Amino acid sequence: MARKIAIFDSSLRDGAQGEGISFSVEDKLKIVKTLDELGVAYIEAGNPGSNPKDLEFFNRVKQMKLVNAKLAAFGSTRRRNISVEEDNNVQSLLKADTEVVVIFGKSWDFHVTDILKTSLEENLNMIRETLSFFKDKGKEVIFDAEHFFDGYKANPEYAMKALFAAVEGGADTLVLCETNGGAFPNEIYEITKKVVETFDVKIGIHTHDDGGMAVANAIMAVEAGATHVQGTFIGFGERCGNANLSTIIGNLQLKKNFECIPKEQMKNLTKVARKIAEIANVSLSDGMPYVGKSAFAHKGGMHIDGVSKSSNSFEHINPELVGNERRFLMSEVAGRTTILSKLQKINPNITKDSKEAKEIIDKLKELEYKGYQFEGAESSFELIVRKQLGKYKPFFELEHFKIIGEQPSENGKFSSTAMIKINVDGEVEITAAEGDGPVNALDKALRKALEVFYPGLKQIHLTDYKVRVLDTKTATAAKVRVLIETTDGEDIWTTVGVSSDIIEASWIALVDSIEYKLIKDIEKKFKTYL
Repeated sequence: MARKIAIFDSSLRDGAQGEGISFSVEDKLKIVKTLDELGVAYIEAGNPGSNPKDLEFFNRVKQMKLVNAKLAAFGSTRRRNISVEEDNNVQSLLKADTEVVVIFGKSWDFHVTDILKTSLEENLNMIRETLSFFKDKGKEVIFDAEHFFDGYKANPEYAMKALFAAVEGGADTLVLCETNGGAFPNEIYEITKKVVETFDVKIGIHTHDDGGMAVANAIMAVEAGATHVQGTFIGFGERCGNANLSTIIGNLQLKKNFECIPKEQMKNLTKVARKIAEIANVSLSDGMPYVGKSAFAHKGGMHIDGVSKSSNSFEHINPELVGNERRFLMSEVAGRTTILSKLQKINPNITKDSKEAKEIIDKLKELEYKGYQFEGAESSFELIVRKQLGKYKPFFELEHFKIIGEQPSENGKFSSTAMIKINVDGEVEITAAEGDGPVNALDKALRKALEVFYPGLKQIHLTDYKVRVLDTKTATAAKVRVLIETTDGEDIWTTVGVSSDIIEASWIALVDSIEYKLIKDIEKKFKTYL
């Protein structure tokens, strides 16, 4: 039977402290719903005493009915030299009305004397009395021992006294925080093991990635007996980030026989990671373990041949276990096997010796000579294959577009307006849109016109736009290759266009991105390749 690990997600609190992260109240509510559906045990919702936005969030989240997760409010021990009842932050935590309260306190003597400017004994009183106050109110109380590992290495006796004070106050879980992120896995294991052997309460771990070892450190703490793991779902957070829970869940549940989330939810790991990235407005790293776009991508011919014969030859797990997918990248080192595997997805009857295969390979060589590259643009590649196999019908025809550029406005930005006329099965739509530059304006105008016929396009937007000059010798007349990355909040796809006119190259990639989405929507609806 799988051993249980309580997953504690701090994306909304510790994650919100990451550079460039700013959640609206609506963002927070969406993330709570997403994490609850995945089945995490705890969601740390923020500090209700820190700002009006968090107060509004706590008022609204009370109306949500969570199925799997417990909501936790976060705050500090009472301030020095006042009673718990007099502390405003403590009262704010009470007003948040959550089932769980997380209290952080100092366990490093240096922080007590030099940062808090109080006595070592008063700090222990602050811990004990604050936790006791919330236990008397019927709360589940988690104690975050801030800087515990640095504190233990500096003064192990005092660090342990801080934990004893928390237990005396009624702590249900003691969380050992590796706040500065500089400890090594062997240190985490040894110190956590000592704590586990000393206390008869649940022990948790909270790690940061400043040394690039947050995930390893969290896993070593679990090996030492910790049963509660804190982190953020895709690793963002203060400085270098927090422990990445999507990686930790994958490692512990698939390889160590722990149950972190319900077994049936593992297939949603990638989907949830991408959804949280979308809500947070950050790019999910392609190379992120388990859930990244490149986590199961193969480029080298030998690797591709090996995976085709036996997937475990170059893959540590089956990507379907976490809802990800295997990808064979188009490149000069991929070989005919890669192309054939992609062709057979669209037409299973094609063999490496068939006429269609040769025609498509010749077409690809012709396009690559012109400057196309399909390694990062498999969606455009798929559309080319469909066209060559006669399995493509355009969703619209462009009749005309015009772009007008304007001089910088008062805020210093160049603005552009795009006017566009399209034809969908004999129906004409004319519209216009303004954007930050010609490509942005063209993208907005095209989608605005097409949404009349295809409402599903309202979900999509561009997440990346790259331009590569292919021949610098011809200066401004050089060919350019444009890569556009698009998302609908769940899937991400990339398309490519090449031309000596940057607007035309962008248009080619833009049209491919929209047509790919429309094709995939139809395939999902009918659960078959068109």
